[in-house]
Amino acid sequence: MYYTFDSRIRYSEIDHHGTVTLPGIINYFQDCSTFQSEDLGIGTTVLKEEKRAWLLSYWQVILNRKPELGEKITIGTFATEFKGLFGNRNFYMKDADGKYLACANSVWAFIDTETGRPTRPQPKDVQLYGVEEPLDIPYEGRKIRLPEETDDLEAFPVRKYHIDTNEHVNNCQYIRMAADHLPEDFKVGQLRAEYKRQALEFLPDDLQIAQLRVEYKKAAVLGDMIYPKLSKEADRIVVELCDEQAKPYAVLEFKEEI
Repeated sequence: MYYTFDSRIRYSEIDHHGTVTLPGIINYFQDCSTFQSEDLGIGTTVLKEEKRAWLLSYWQVILNRKPELGEKITIGTFATEFKGLFGNRNFYMKDADGKYLACANSVWAFIDTETGRPTRPQPKDVQLYGVEEPLDIPYEGRKIRLPEETDDLEAFPVRKYHIDTNEHVNNCQYIRMAADHLPEDFKVGQLRAEYKRQALEFLPDDLQIAQLRVEYKKAAVLGDMIYPKLSKEADRIVVELCDEQAKPYAVLEFKEEI
């Protein structure tokens, strides 16, 4: 079943270029799937009562063009597969002419919130979503190759504003964390940090991100410390957000070309 909603790019969602931030796009996608679940009567409140939750395991987001302030957009989502403990879901954002601004593939795990372990969803948990044919995009595997060499960055704690209704760090907050802890002296072909205090998205004047992939390893909670690691390679930048044992909570990969 396809689900869409219309919106308009707000001033609170743009960067200094006047275009929506990358976290802004991710938030639109997350909101779209949340709206669908709520409208179907199987949203966060229902799942919380049943001690269940859909937790994001993987993002692949492809950017064609970032919409500008005031631009009218349509955001859509649909499930593409339910298999075992997991569900796959596509997302898209279109402009007023129906052209794709961004597309995404995602993998979600159905979790028993008491044990923290994946559990098989029941028919009532998935049947209402239906299944549609996936978007025609260049899909990549779920596993992000870890770099051999990394630079350790300054650690920071998980804050209250990072936490969502599952009492975990929200999916989009990991993306903001990664962007917030990129070096400020990046030049051509690299990411440059700006507005660091506000923890917004940090984009460069000369870099257009074509693809973001995020592999979520485990959930960080309030009070945890995040130890970022950064690696710059010829065709990508990788940020690992780790615990004190250097085990990643999330691994993020930014590419200029796909």
